[in-house]
Amino acid sequence: MKYINSGLIAASGWALLLATAGCAGNKALTGNVIQPVIITEQVKFDSDDPAIWINKADPSQSLVIGTDKAEDGALYVFDLQGKIKQDLVVRNIKRPNNVDIAYGLLLNGKPVDYAVTTERMTHNLRFFSLPDMKPLDDGGIPVFEGEEGKQYRDLMGIAVYTSPEGKQYAIVGRKDGPKDGSYLWQYELSDNGQGKIKATLVRKFGQYSGKKEIEAIAVDNELGYVYYSDEQYGVRQYYADPAKGNEELSQFAKTGFAEDHEGISIFKTAPGKGYILVSDQGANKFQIFRREGTASNPHQHDLLKVVTVKAGHSDGSDVVNIPLNETFKHGLFVVMSDDKTFHYYRWEDIAGKDL
Repeated sequence: MKYINSGLIAASGWALLLATAGCAGNKALTGNVIQPVIITEQVKFDSDDPAIWINKADPSQSLVIGTDKAEDGALYVFDLQGKIKQDLVVRNIKRPNNVDIAYGLLLNGKPVDYAVTTERMTHNLRFFSLPDMKPLDDGGIPVFEGEEGKQYRDLMGIAVYTSPEGKQYAIVGRKDGPKDGSYLWQYELSDNGQGKIKATLVRKFGQYSGKKEIEAIAVDNELGYVYYSDEQYGVRQYYADPAKGNEELSQFAKTGFAEDHEGISIFKTAPGKGYILVSDQGANKFQIFRREGTASNPHQHDLLKVVTVKAGHSDGSDVVNIPLNETFKHGLFVVMSDDKTFHYYRWEDIAGKDL
């Protein structure tokens, strides 16, 4: 998610990373705007954040999970043609905000893939197995317990980190929080002894500018980093492994944004190399940065390219780097759009001749 909500799939071990649906035509570009090849059917209220689940047995049967952010919200499930799989949609979720996906958590001794979303109005994490979308959480797992004030428990961002040893952690953000380096809370995920998920708090970390909020969170499993958008300030980088401490490793993407820094996705091109895509929400653009840094500074993420997409006011996004079907031969980039849909882009259209 991730690489998941970072969009890559290192957690699975088999790929290193993490209206009416229709085609936008053969031309990927209209002027300087990159067109999606597929636009999903509409959600009911307010599309917000997508995550891509890869079907290892048959990648063409992979799924896109998207949040519908409302009091009577839902997790929508789409196929690669953008059609809603109605039998898999999970409804009656109280304002689901962001969603992430991870692979192979041991429950009842068996590896389980799952989607996790932040349920803002109940202050719970909600977990559902993939691909059948069955609940794994006994109705929800509370987080940010003991914090005073609704805004300090009003959940937003979520990303799952899978360590080289196979431990899995949920890294969670909220609508508001302290500036002292404890905005994000990290929970280790495990079996509760009854085949469901439990979450154990292991650390609090993350600086905050105080300018707006922190929503988008992405994890690079292979390199062991977590990135998050401090909106209207920039992107911050930390170690994802709690044992490595809470030192801030870098700040980047601090200039050239029209409005909010939003969705973060990570595309792998080779071991340790690739791109970090950050949504410039107000401009309908994504700024693309170097994943691997430079020879002198591995945490220096230089700007490589800016692309304009058809999706409006994009918030969340996700990307995978493997061939899925005849349409997505080199990877899939999914972007939320403010017309209640999600847009599917071919990776080669985003990369162009520059990347």
